[in-house]
Amino acid sequence: MLDIRFIRENPELVRENIRKKFQDKKLPLVDEVLELDEKLRAAKTEANELRANRNALSKKIGMLMGQAKKDPSKLEEAEDVKAEVAREAARLAELEKLEPEYEAELTKRMMVIPQMIDPSVPIGPDDSCNVEVQRFGEATVPDFEIPYHTEIMESFNGVDLDAARRVSGNGFYYLRGDIARLHSAVLAYARDFMIDKGFVYYIPPYMIHGDVVQGVMSQTDMDAMMYKIEGEDLYLIGTSEHTMIGRFIDQTLDEATLPLTLTSYSPCFRKEKGAHGIEERGIYRIHQFEKQEMIVVCRPEESADWYEKLWKMSVELFRSMEIPVRQLNCCSGDLADLKVKSCDIEAWSPRQQKYFEVCSCSNLGDAQARRLHIRIKGKDGKTYLAHTLNNTCVAPPRMLIAFLENHLQADGSVTIPKVLQPYMGGLEVMVPTHKKG
Repeated sequence: MLDIRFIRENPELVRENIRKKFQDKKLPLVDEVLELDEKLRAAKTEANELRANRNALSKKIGMLMGQAKKDPSKLEEAEDVKAEVAREAARLAELEKLEPEYEAELTKRMMVIPQMIDPSVPIGPDDSCNVEVQRFGEATVPDFEIPYHTEIMESFNGVDLDAARRVSGNGFYYLRGDIARLHSAVLAYARDFMIDKGFVYYIPPYMIHGDVVQGVMSQTDMDAMMYKIEGEDLYLIGTSEHTMIGRFIDQTLDEATLPLTLTSYSPCFRKEKGAHGIEERGIYRIHQFEKQEMIVVCRPEESADWYEKLWKMSVELFRSMEIPVRQLNCCSGDLADLKVKSCDIEAWSPRQQKYFEVCSCSNLGDAQARRLHIRIKGKDGKTYLAHTLNNTCVAPPRMLIAFLENHLQADGSVTIPKVLQPYMGGLEVMVPTHKKG
């Protein structure tokens, strides 16, 4: 959500930003916001004048009533003033009713206007216009056929989608045996990786109130992603970022304690609406998964540097597991409304011979802080809005697809990189329990 003063002073910049995000339908919101803002300010000014006048008139009535003891004609004048007070009281009551209505309508529109994007963001309508920046590691294709990821898992007796459908429906899974162990190993390794980077480890609540949801994401994203608990003001989280940023709602942070660098584990729940192609079946696009997240709360002048640090940590993590990746800058049309800048880290799929998303790193500027009232108190005692950032550390089981494909051997075995071996009981190679045919 933008600062109303910024919209007042820069309405054309706001309109241009909307155009850059290919959201022209939102252009009328700028004029609507300016009109409501003017009405609200006028109502507040008039109400304050009426309150000040009320005090003056009350004193005048008292004076006239005192004078009426000697001059009865003053009683009539006092009654006129009382009538004026009544009229102004009625108008004040009307204004006091209008103010919250104007404020609610203003906030409703302000919440929909997108955050100002960084000048470095590529301009384009959708993810087809995202721009590759650089690659890390050699993307190779083996001289043997790589099966679909669920077939690899099945060779280890490691996944049961049929049972999950019977129990929960489509978009769920059972993992078992070495595959389940590998899933947990990756999460444990990612946890320790982030702790070694100086991040504080958290396990947060997995449900949040509606006001927190509205504070961390747009209404559009909320409707598309979140599962609501029936009869409760609670939502299942789509990522632990929501809970972790929500932790600071209505808080004023001491500047000396910043930056706050946090890493959190949680299950994640997402609607994932719509039909998907074959490569998004299996365990690629699902309603429930687990994730290790990175979160930073910092001063505004630090957020650009932290953005660079965060996505590079993802690259380092994946390369330590011997998985080739690339960085992709997200274009304007692919940015969620609260984001200033974002990039994806994509892992190499030797089966598809292309990259696919495994991490998303975002700088949200002061958007979440403004919605959630997260402020920083400086040395001079003045307060200002914090900046927030988040990045996926690792999110199996999708990440497992990249892992299995890149470590699969011709005989069907899967090698375990050295960094994961301690989390796999020293196991160096996973050997399939059965093979097709």
